[in-house]
Amino acid sequence: MPADIALAQGDFLVGDIDGNVRQVLDIAAKARDELGAAAVIFPELCICGYPPEDLLLRPEFLADVEAGLAHICKQTEGIDLVIGYPRRKKGQLYNAAGVIRSGAVIAEYFKAELPNYSVFDEKRYFMRGEAPCVVTIAGVPMGITICEDIWKARPAAQAAAAGARMILNLNASPYQAGKGKEREQVVSQRARENGLPVVYVNLVGGQDELVFDGASFVVDAGGKTLLRSAFFGPSLEVLSLEDGQPQPGVVTPCPDEEEMIYRALVLGVRDYVGKTGFKGVVLGLSGGIDSALTLAVAVDALGPEQVEVVLMPSRYTADMSNEDALEQARRMGVKHSIIPIEPAFKAFLGMLEEEFAGQPMDVTEENIQARCRGIILMAISNKSGRMLLTTGNKSEMSVGYATLYGDMAGGFAPLKDVFKTMVYRLSRWRNRDGEVIPERVIVRPPSAELRPDQQDTDSLPPYDVLDEILSRYVEQDQGVAEIVAAGFDQALVRRITRMVDVNEYKRRQAPPGVKVTRRAYGRDRRYPIVNGY
Repeated sequence: MPADIALAQGDFLVGDIDGNVRQVLDIAAKARDELGAAAVIFPELCICGYPPEDLLLRPEFLADVEAGLAHICKQTEGIDLVIGYPRRKKGQLYNAAGVIRSGAVIAEYFKAELPNYSVFDEKRYFMRGEAPCVVTIAGVPMGITICEDIWKARPAAQAAAAGARMILNLNASPYQAGKGKEREQVVSQRARENGLPVVYVNLVGGQDELVFDGASFVVDAGGKTLLRSAFFGPSLEVLSLEDGQPQPGVVTPCPDEEEMIYRALVLGVRDYVGKTGFKGVVLGLSGGIDSALTLAVAVDALGPEQVEVVLMPSRYTADMSNEDALEQARRMGVKHSIIPIEPAFKAFLGMLEEEFAGQPMDVTEENIQARCRGIILMAISNKSGRMLLTTGNKSEMSVGYATLYGDMAGGFAPLKDVFKTMVYRLSRWRNRDGEVIPERVIVRPPSAELRPDQQDTDSLPPYDVLDEILSRYVEQDQGVAEIVAAGFDQALVRRITRMVDVNEYKRRQAPPGVKVTRRAYGRDRRYPIVNGY
């Protein structure tokens, strides 16, 4: 007899236990009543959201999770649920997955492999499980695993040895460039090792710096992908089983790298702004490439009615910058205003005239201009209830080419983990079906416009060179000698790596931003500020 199971790729908010429980019940009812599924599989820790971090240290939080689980059990009938939640047992906390049937948890699995690298810190909270869990669901003995378990050989092998004929894997696996292909390769390897199909159900949505891309999938016993869900959006896919074997379904094509990164940024902004309760966003639009891309992302995430931009020209702002910024604002249909900073800049220079007497103008005056803009934008943010988006990219954040309390002021930094070279690629991609970012913004040499005829190359090497050095140093942990051996000038490498090191204090004060690379600043790359190495 054919049987169906549903893959519930949902967006569950950390800490919103009541809301998550309602969503679980709604999805379960739809899977049962509309899709005719015998079971529905949910992501890892979906009752509390992922990652719950130190909420797990609060007894009342865990008690509320228990109450939420009990409510799901009470309200569920006619369909099996496989669902993730934290479980305290005999004084120890586990990352658990339970099978709910006929009003009770009939089986429970505790995650065996606890990741403690990159953005993960599960050993801080959880004890590891030891025993496999195999439960007959939809007529098939299914072994339950959770996320990291499938990246190691032992948990799936234990489930197979315990009689499993299929592996269910509940996930909260965040996006980074190239991660989707790597996941499917690893899961395919597990399937081939054990001769068992694997069902991989992933979380979707933004949570602080993390974006979960969904893309749940199923592979057969030979490792072939039979089904792949949507990227970056909720879905409820049905997997048909015949004689205990999964049947082919819709395999959503994998987007190219630029599309994946862009969609991750859009989802990250949408969920961060929406889940924190802001009315929309405001940002400074300079006529440069970074603010242009940030505006496009914001509009695609929130809609033009929730986005406001402010042009803040100075004595050094080129006419073309104002023209291009106004043109993009018009093209994207956003509210815009022009507030020159010259009166504020003159006032600050006058206030500091005696203090700075006899000293030449330098980066200090450049930073004052950026801080004038920061004050204006934060005032508009406070008055309007819109979150201020900062527009700096990873290249600038790496070397400190940004001003504290100026262009770094804000609540969220969409491009924080996007190198400058990728900013250009994403801008070209966004213009693929119509030019929303003026072409002149993309082709003109980048400049902060804080002094006459300034260009970024006055202070930095060309971005294709800079980004390659940064990628090797920041993301791959290569040392100076290794980078030089790859063909880069030694003096330049030493200068750039030194700039990275001494600007850690700035990055600690920067707003969070969407993680899209293998090593983002923040929870992913943690270096001491006071550092003599």
